[in-house]
Amino acid sequence: MKKSMKTLLAAAILATGATFLNTSDAVAQNRVRTGIKGGLSASSLFYDSQGVSNKNERIGFHAGVFTQVPVSEFFAIQPELLYINKGASGDYNIVGFTGRNTFKLNYVELPVLATFKLGQAVELQAGPYVSYLMNSDLTSNGDFGTGRGAINRGNFNKVDYGIAGGLNVYFGKAFVGARYEQGLQRIANGGAAQAVLGNAKNGVGLVSVGFSIN
Repeated sequence: MKKSMKTLLAAAILATGATFLNTSDAVAQNRVRTGIKGGLSASSLFYDSQGVSNKNERIGFHAGVFTQVPVSEFFAIQPELLYINKGASGDYNIVGFTGRNTFKLNYVELPVLATFKLGQAVELQAGPYVSYLMNSDLTSNGDFGTGRGAINRGNFNKVDYGIAGGLNVYFGKAFVGARYEQGLQRIANGGAAQAVLGNAKNGVGLVSVGFSIN
């Protein structure tokens, strides 16, 4: 009888311990995760205006912070706050005047991404973003002159928005990620920017490294 009681007590202790460990693992897996990230951006402008050719990406950077809020073991919401370079360059040919313009647009951006967890290491993400234009400038080399200067922000829509999607691969608290963002808002809203860019929209690929601080 005493042996049976000891066996039952030992089994109860083991079961309680296993339940505690499983609960602790679940809590650890589903905790709020906050961190920092940054990396390279390769941005394009989707021109539809006539006379623009030989388009090239603008290679820049992005950096910021993120917070991942778990909804379940396999799903989370991740808002981010980023500073990001966008823009592009292209050759122009306007009524016989030729040259090359490079637009540089710098934004503060807020993506809100649905995050689907494939195990403990891989995440797929998709969702909307909205960004605010902080500053802009133009480098020009051609028949209209050569130089660099700020462009009046009034020539551009200050708010940009679109959709984003990508993935992250975690190595402990560190991760690497890749993402593509497609703008849905026309960049230019008047003046010289409208004449050159027409209905162009932002498109940017991001390669990131980051670290969760908790």
